[in-house]
Amino acid sequence: MKGSRSNLLLPPSKDRRSSFRVLFAGFAFFFLAVQSPPAAPLRAGQAGRDSGKSAFEGQRGPGEKVVYQGIEVGFEIEHVDTEEKKKKGSFVEGEDVAVRFTITDARSKAPLTGSAPLAWMDPVGQIPLADCAKKVAGFVNGGLLSRPAIDLNAYYVLALNEDSTISVVDPHFEFGGTKLLALVALDSQGDDWRLTSDQSRLFVSMPDSNAVAVVDTTTWKKIAGIALGRRPTRLAIQPDQHYLWVAYGDPKTKEDSGVIAISAKGLVVSARIPTGSGPHELAFSNDNRFVFVTNGQEGTVSVIDVRSLKKIKDLKTGRQPTSIAFSSLSKLTYVVDESDGTIVAIDSVKHQIVATRQVQPGLCQIRFAPGELHGFVTNPRKNVVYVVDASNNQVVQSVDIPDEPDQITFSSAFAYVRRRGSETVLLIPLDLIGKTDKPISMMDFPAGQRPLGKVSKPSPAESIVQAPDNKAVLVANPADKTIYYYMEGMAAPKGSFGNYSREPRAVLVVERSFKEKSPGVYETTARLAQPGMHYVAFFLDSPRITHCFRVWIDPDPAKLQQREAPINVEPLIERRVLRVGETARLRFRLTNVRTGAPRTGLDDVRALTFLAPGTWHQRFPAKEIGDGVYEIEFAPPQSGVYYVYLESASAGLKVNNPQYVVLEATN
Repeated sequence: MKGSRSNLLLPPSKDRRSSFRVLFAGFAFFFLAVQSPPAAPLRAGQAGRDSGKSAFEGQRGPGEKVVYQGIEVGFEIEHVDTEEKKKKGSFVEGEDVAVRFTITDARSKAPLTGSAPLAWMDPVGQIPLADCAKKVAGFVNGGLLSRPAIDLNAYYVLALNEDSTISVVDPHFEFGGTKLLALVALDSQGDDWRLTSDQSRLFVSMPDSNAVAVVDTTTWKKIAGIALGRRPTRLAIQPDQHYLWVAYGDPKTKEDSGVIAISAKGLVVSARIPTGSGPHELAFSNDNRFVFVTNGQEGTVSVIDVRSLKKIKDLKTGRQPTSIAFSSLSKLTYVVDESDGTIVAIDSVKHQIVATRQVQPGLCQIRFAPGELHGFVTNPRKNVVYVVDASNNQVVQSVDIPDEPDQITFSSAFAYVRRRGSETVLLIPLDLIGKTDKPISMMDFPAGQRPLGKVSKPSPAESIVQAPDNKAVLVANPADKTIYYYMEGMAAPKGSFGNYSREPRAVLVVERSFKEKSPGVYETTARLAQPGMHYVAFFLDSPRITHCFRVWIDPDPAKLQQREAPINVEPLIERRVLRVGETARLRFRLTNVRTGAPRTGLDDVRALTFLAPGTWHQRFPAKEIGDGVYEIEFAPPQSGVYYVYLESASAGLKVNNPQYVVLEATN
């Protein structure tokens, strides 16, 4: 790999948070900072009260407001599902809630916009305010012993793998290594995927299984499989989130081929619409009225009326349309043709071709930059990228780029060009686009050691995606079996993490951090953990505010009886001495200590494995194989003594329980 390679992991999701973790990663430095708050916290309208009281003394919980240095912070939690639950007011473990902070000027009530609040939820009794600051210090610093029950700032990196799995990685700092949060097993290899706008569900097409998998992104469990037949491939969700559209059909044949409309909420097939032989790409008008579908072997684009769920027109656009995109600025749909080398503009209301521009054969993809004025068209066959101006449908620039440029991803400032014949990603400054009198200077960075297009089976999904902080991207290198994190302005990736010996054919980000829903109102969603009194630790670095709010979580009656019974962990391991690199299946039987009955149906059992004296560790999800027996796969990376602990929050089995296994690894 060219340039230097950092072993740092991915920083958190916003600019302030990223720089904060990097600059204050040392616990002592940060501890001094949070132990010197600008002023003692006061309840709104209660200036002068004793600030040394317990952080929970006299507090109302959700609905509370506090004031620091003239800044008022309001705290609220509410259910996100049913009106009945919202009216009830109480919260039960396992429920989904919205956590909301309103940050305003205490006097004028003007909203404090552009902030980056952090918060964590953890069970606790009566804690002094100073200890709240210490807790925040531990959470920001990260580490195995200071992880909260619920991290309200998290984001997760997903990899679509060649072995019919999806890796879910928590990229936060933790002893110099990332955490494999979950490994989602698919029925067969995934081809494409899409997230709902609230990021609560992930849809994955599985052509070999003739189905689409539905994954809950809170539990990371497959909750449904929608049987469709005829090899579903490309996926798209229309802007209003009403329908998931699935392209289907074998592009090698001219049998039944088209698109299927599925209710995104009810997961019910609403219509199957034959359009012509594929492969298919999809685009939507911004008013959700029409779907435009390319038919690769037919040389046409089908127009589908969303209200009637019927095809209303076929437009002949060329011999082999390969990519399609809608510009909300021009209200036109653009189609590129690989065989003809044409860029065709379609009026999205009248459904007529209004412009055709001839370039060179070999066109691959069209994507619009932020603002949707300029469309970028890749041509890996001719090693060029064209720029189309949507205001006049003219090709205003062309950029020579070697090594087969095939995919484009955007941040607010750059177009990132993936080249399947190279490991280097090129950056085109967007402020130079559309200015024909200025040459386009490019930057680059190495994203691994092997070409980015070297993969056992390509996926049409993106392999470069924008990171949550907007000024960084994640790049999947399948041949390296690694995902790289690049921040703009750097000469090399700032960090990277391995994909546990799997090929990341595509990459995706699920963000859980706070978003500004309206001026001064910051919100995220979470699933409540174990019952009892919890504090919600709030932190804002500018101005510096640290405060603990409280919330009570009721137990789920169905889980209460099981939780009260302690768990016995019985190792079912034949060999305690393993060879380095050898994959071993470790099994454990979990039983009720009082009755001896097997504890079945636990979906959150995980194993923590660390190398003595704590120089390496990793978590593995455990799979239930029946009768209370749970299994993990473990391959020791180096020789030494390993300790294996099991944990299950739903069963009350904590990671520091005394029931552990000792293994030895030798060369």
